[in-house]
Amino acid sequence: MKLGRLSVLALLAVSGAWAQSISGLWDATLDQNGTKIPFNVGFSGSGSSVKGWFFNGDQKEISNSGSFENGSLTLNFDSYAAVLKLTLKDGVLDGEYASRGKGVPVHAVRASDHQDQAAAANAPHVDGIWILENVNSRKGEKAWSLILKQKGAELSASILRVDGDTGTLTGHFADGKFVLSHFSGARAALVTITPQSDGTLSVENAAEHNAGAMTAVRLEVAKAKDLPLPTDANQHTGVKDASKPFPFSFPDLNGKVVSNTDARFQGKVVLINITGSWCPNCHDEAPFLAEVYNKYHSQGLEIVALSFEEAEQLQNPTRLRAFIKEYGIKYTVLLGGETNSAKDKLTQAQNWDAWPTTFFVGRDGLVKHVHAGFPSPGSGELYKRDKEEFISTVEQLLSENQSTRK
Repeated sequence: MKLGRLSVLALLAVSGAWAQSISGLWDATLDQNGTKIPFNVGFSGSGSSVKGWFFNGDQKEISNSGSFENGSLTLNFDSYAAVLKLTLKDGVLDGEYASRGKGVPVHAVRASDHQDQAAAANAPHVDGIWILENVNSRKGEKAWSLILKQKGAELSASILRVDGDTGTLTGHFADGKFVLSHFSGARAALVTITPQSDGTLSVENAAEHNAGAMTAVRLEVAKAKDLPLPTDANQHTGVKDASKPFPFSFPDLNGKVVSNTDARFQGKVVLINITGSWCPNCHDEAPFLAEVYNKYHSQGLEIVALSFEEAEQLQNPTRLRAFIKEYGIKYTVLLGGETNSAKDKLTQAQNWDAWPTTFFVGRDGLVKHVHAGFPSPGSGELYKRDKEEFISTVEQLLSENQSTRK
């Protein structure tokens, strides 16, 4: 069957359109200080209506706006004040991801199938909670939690520190090791896990936190051998004087100064949340705090976020406004100042060094509990445990008899 000239032109037009389409899943790499970190990214739409998304396990970080015209792709991720700019040439996307004044090279090709039946059959069983030993942490930690979830050769993982976790790293088993990676718009990481003959895991971490080799043992082994365990996030930070209030006095985004002595906080349970819109673990916590506030506000709960930002963001907090919008935050958000001023301004905080940290203030105006950091869903049962403990503490404080502040 012969095609007419018009039919041939139509087929060529369709072929050309497909060649310029970016819709679908792509295999990408990000170059972080010479380390190539693989991750997946997806795109949809065309022209001035394009969306893109990074993955954090089952969650997606979706762009707020974007365009793809004449081979040039631009995607804006407002809550990170970040921009992904790529150019399509010969079926390959190249460009950079820019955030906080820094750009990192990005390269992407259309996604391929990584299934390997032989690897699935030979993959050792590593599912469960492990303890990373000999951690050299600036926060004084001696160990971290390594949470692994396995399905055949496929593995997802998260490394949980006192301030929060890495997000969900994903990958598969090949050549005697699991290679896992992650990038969701922040905290890029590449982790290689190699099972050892003695039952331990050799863990090579190329992320920003504690880059280098570590050894992991199963949680039950660590307990049996009385090895150091991860720092308790409920014991890490405290207050200098539990008999005095936790003072704050900062402007909101409209310039109105809000203080702990204001009438609206009297006799209420108040969560004072130290945060920043630049902080990935704060992004993990924000939707949970919004949910807690919406559920318990009518029972006497107030949440005050003290957000510490870079100088340019304090002058025009576009990222913080996008952060508030993305997570549907209705509680009070105040501009605490620049990040390096936080220690001086949080005069009651004792051993505070984790973003985020939440101080639980009872109805009498005094701090009853402090929780450092916050995990993501990638931490599995430890994430569920932290949420349950958090809510239990809120409910306990709300149940106390109404009283005036001292």
